[in-house]
Parts: sequence; structure tokens; C-alpha cells
Amino acid sequence: MIYFYLFLAGLIAFSISTLTAGGGALMLLPVLSFMIGAPAVAPVLNLGNFLGRPVRLVLFWKYIHWSIVRYYLPASLIGAFLGAWLLVSIPVKEVQLIIGLFLISTLFQFQFGKRKRAFTMKLWYFFPLGLVIPFVTSVTGALGPLLNPFLLNYEMNKEELIATKTFNSFAAGVVQVGSYTFFGALHGKLWLWGLMLGLGIGAGNYVGKKLLANISEQSFRLWAILFMVISGVLLVLESLLS
Repeated sequence: MIYFYLFLAGLIAFSISTLTAGGGALMLLPVLSFMIGAPAVAPVLNLGNFLGRPVRLVLFWKYIHWSIVRYYLPASLIGAFLGAWLLVSIPVKEVQLIIGLFLISTLFQFQFGKRKRAFTMKLWYFFPLGLVIPFVTSVTGALGPLLNPFLLNYEMNKEELIATKTFNSFAAGVVQVGSYTFFGALHGKLWLWGLMLGLGIGAGNYVGKKLLANISEQSFRLWAILFMVISGVLLVLESLLS
């Protein structure tokens, strides 16, 4: 039954995450921790996410913002490798607390959704972000919403934001999964768990794309901000209580 539950969890989480510009992996953190144990969460979640992304890539390909990719992608490959390498030695709780507080602050940065931009976002900023975000994601297993404030401040529409994030994440995922395997964090039944989760995530991406067409840009922005705040609260609570 664990394979069915992994598929179902991926389907539900990523149907919702398309409407909130990410966060599906974060929703899966407590579920996977309960089902397969905390040590296996990061590699299984990143493998499932990697396997499920091609569906979203096909659905949103024409909306990819290639100028951002040129800055973000090269650095993200380095960040993903370093994060997988240091998976066992990084103080995850402290990282989660800092990121959680930042995500909560987006509610005030965007003035509860009234502001379109909280700060000026220049194109070259995506290079250092490419180093930091995949690094942290490789360690924790899920921090998709962390990139959202920067993309929102670049004033992208909902399809561009999702498409650009997905392409960059997929490319970094190649390095993450390869590095997990090389360093021994991904092995045996973890591959099967990741495969079933990935199938569910792929199905969830398809369902989410259908739902996305029915919401406005303003609603999308509000949902994205709301989920960033919820994600921040969950990260802070987990870092303090675990």
C-alpha cells in the first residue's frame, strides 16, 4: 500500500502546488517523514520531484523565461552538487528557521498582496540565487517557495513563473539525483519509492495545469504569497519542535 499512498500524495500535493507557484514538496515533507522515515525524505522527494517535472515542462514549455535561465542554471548545478555532498553535515534546523522567517516576511513585503513588487529585482541577481536555493533544497528536500518572492518581484505572469522555475529545477535535479546516488544517499527501495512518488507528481502537474487556467493573475499572486507564509510557518515550527 505504501506505493499507492506515495502516488496519491504526489498527485494531491502537486495539483495544489501548481496553483500556489510551488510548495508541493514542502507539503509532502511531513507525509513522507511519517511513511518512509526522515533520513530517506530528501533523496526520495528530490527523485520523485525530478521524475514528475517533465510533465510540467511539456505543459509550460513555451512560457519559459530563457534570460533568467542563463543566469540561474549554471550556478544551480554547483549549488545542487554541494548540497547533496553536505547533506549529512549541514545544520538543517537552523537553515529551516532562517528560510521560514524570510518566507513569513513576504506577507509584509508585498503588503498582503497589494504591492506588485517588494523590491527591485535585477536579472543578474538570479546567479547567486542559483547557488543558494538548490544548495538548500538538496539539504532539506523541499524549499520550492523560496524562489517565488524573487520571481514575483521580476513581475512574471503565472505561466512564466511556473515554467521558468520548473526548467531550472529539472536541470538542478539531474545533479541532485546523480549526487545522491554517488554519495550513497539514494539506493535500493528508495528508487522505487521515488518512482511511484514521481508518477503521482506527474499526474498532479497535469491536473494543476487544468485548474490554473481558471484563476486570474491577481488570485495566483495571492495564493502564492499565502502559501509562502504557510510554508514559512511550517518550517519555523518544524525547526523549533524537532
